[in-house]
Amino acid sequence: MERLQKVIAYAGVASRRKAEQLILEGKVKVNGKVVKELGTKVSNSDSIEVNGIKLEKEDKVYFLLYKPRGIISAVTDDKGRKTVTDIFKKHVHQRIFPVGRLDYDTSGLLLLTNDGEFAYQMTHPKFKIDKTYIARVKGIPTIEGLKKLQRGIKLEDGKTAPAKVSMTSFDEKAQKAICEITIHEGRNRQVRRMFEAIGTPVVKLKRERFAFLDLAGLMPGEYRELTKHEVKLLRVLSDTGKIE
Repeated sequence: MERLQKVIAYAGVASRRKAEQLILEGKVKVNGKVVKELGTKVSNSDSIEVNGIKLEKEDKVYFLLYKPRGIISAVTDDKGRKTVTDIFKKHVHQRIFPVGRLDYDTSGLLLLTNDGEFAYQMTHPKFKIDKTYIARVKGIPTIEGLKKLQRGIKLEDGKTAPAKVSMTSFDEKAQKAICEITIHEGRNRQVRRMFEAIGTPVVKLKRERFAFLDLAGLMPGEYRELTKHEVKLLRVLSDTGKIE
């Protein structure tokens, strides 16, 4: 069972907030009856209509995108900026949405799907799916600073989970460094805020890996469909934390 507004959002009809507004306005029906309660839960067998149009059950699809910088990780943008779903419009007919998000100025690996359950398994911290980033930072992190990130560091929205962090190179003259960091959380601008907290702000950020997936063979703006085996392995990871 899922909350009604969540199902509408996952179907790509509207954002979660807009879906809640549609429910409150009496524009949503479940099994032919108008529903105005935001706490309403529905199952896969329920018939849902939004503004008189029935939500159709689509085949589940799963894509890996090499997100370029300067694109919004969203289905729509009220400022008219290009979104990640715009890249797929000519070739993908299902109403897909990004799994989690990458910031406007962050590039790298982003998954998109129309499978809400899969998206939840990939993004909720309790499933501990690793995401690895390459961060170019201003300044050279100290050993103690890196250890703070490894242990978990206090941010304004709470302490982060322990991270895997290493400095892969540095330029003492230019006062720049490149670090690799792996986390399983997905707070807003988390990696950037973590490095800011140790005094080395991020200049450029790229997500290199998502679990065992990487960007091999793709250029920015390109994407591929995940194989059935890859989707199965990701589900196994979310269930057990490891691949047998």
